[in-house]
Amino acid sequence: MKIEIRNGKAHISGYVNAVGRDSKTICSPSGDFVEMIEPGAFAEALSRAKNVDMLLNHDENRRLASTSGGNLTLKEDNIGLHADCEVSDPEVVEKAKRNELQGWSFGFYVGDSSFEPRINDIPRRHVKSLDIFEVSILDNRMSPAYAGTSVECRADKSVLAETRANEDPAEVTEIKEIKQDAKQEEWQKRINELNIKSMQDKVDALKKGAIA
Repeated sequence: MKIEIRNGKAHISGYVNAVGRDSKTICSPSGDFVEMIEPGAFAEALSRAKNVDMLLNHDENRRLASTSGGNLTLKEDNIGLHADCEVSDPEVVEKAKRNELQGWSFGFYVGDSSFEPRINDIPRRHVKSLDIFEVSILDNRMSPAYAGTSVECRADKSVLAETRANEDPAEVTEIKEIKQDAKQEEWQKRINELNIKSMQDKVDALKKGAIA
């Protein structure tokens, strides 16, 4: 996770989740497994999504950015799901300065998936399609290596909403604006005036030469 702080805002970018790679072991009521998001699953999901919110710690009351708002960009490349956002929330900016942001997570509904039995190892779930509804920035109050599930009622049926987290230590750069003091501003103003006068003198001289 790369963070650049400038003018009271934090520009945050990083990989939310990888594709084509095994996750850490995920514990579920039906048994443990590892998970692999198949390449193209995120790209397809993003093409269908009308909007994806960015939250703090999956808190719907802490919306930091959104794709529809223009301050969040999500795309899938050969590594995985990449996020790029600009956050102006004062608390999150301060957390960034104190190096308290530590990872990513995302919420999704699984579409097409299958389990691959493996000899002498836990099964692997291949997620071939999904619907993504939010991504989250995690601070130091949440574990950056968890997986969660919850049952939600949507369209008169129960669906399983899942979350996956990814640890991504922050690299923070703070760019401080240098403000000119009153004396510097006065000198700059005087220089600008002299430059304008010099240009005007040249124009006047050319006009006189043309008349002569």
